[in-house]
Amino acid sequence: MKILVTVKRVIDFNVKIRIKPDGSGVETANVKMSMNPFDEIAVEEAVRLKEKNIATETVVVSFGAAQVQDTLRTALAMGIDRAIHVPVDTEIQSLGVAQALKKIIEKEKPDLVIMGKQAIDGDSSQAGPLLAAMLGWGQGTFASKVEVAGGSVKVTREVDGGLETVELKLPAVVTTDLRLNEPRYASLPNIMKAKKKPIETMTVEQLGVNPAPRQVTLKVTEPPKRKGGIKVPDVATLVDKLRNEAKVIP
Repeated sequence: MKILVTVKRVIDFNVKIRIKPDGSGVETANVKMSMNPFDEIAVEEAVRLKEKNIATETVVVSFGAAQVQDTLRTALAMGIDRAIHVPVDTEIQSLGVAQALKKIIEKEKPDLVIMGKQAIDGDSSQAGPLLAAMLGWGQGTFASKVEVAGGSVKVTREVDGGLETVELKLPAVVTTDLRLNEPRYASLPNIMKAKKKPIETMTVEQLGVNPAPRQVTLKVTEPPKRKGGIKVPDVATLVDKLRNEAKVIP
């Protein structure tokens, strides 16, 4: 069984985001970058399935500039077998990612695709469902538990009303939620071993896709700053302000 995992290089979740002075986007120059947290969970799940001898091979794919190879090396150090890098100098949106992944999947023929449910920079949650639709595969999104047995995979999904379990015939696409697992830290020996693992390069021209964005960001602005709170002397004053100023009670 072959598993294909996707990862994205994003601004580290601990970094305070700064808007560019011209409002064209967020500042990425001289900013710490790391693997998207949801993708880390996807990598961990693939590695665990390999350790359980359910998977025989794991492959990681990422899109972006040359620096993306650092993120791929991190996935390799966590236990992934090999990597594929698709160089893209401009922004590639969910549709372009799905179209390119479809071509890679047709070549690699994996039995299971595991992706993070969303990237923390775009928060669109679109690439996984788009890919499943293009392939005609079943999909299990927002997975908090994954069980592979025989020719199917059971996915426990986090939904508004609680949990939902679906069973999908393989091949299938699964997108991971935060509670699926706790990603491991790559050990120093594995980091050294990862330097020798292969990273294959596939260009968008080879894949026959156009990664040009379909949407254009017109302007990015910070949310309005919250005003400071006030203290009231008694409950009567609080009720009066809630009724007459905030108008949240009749």
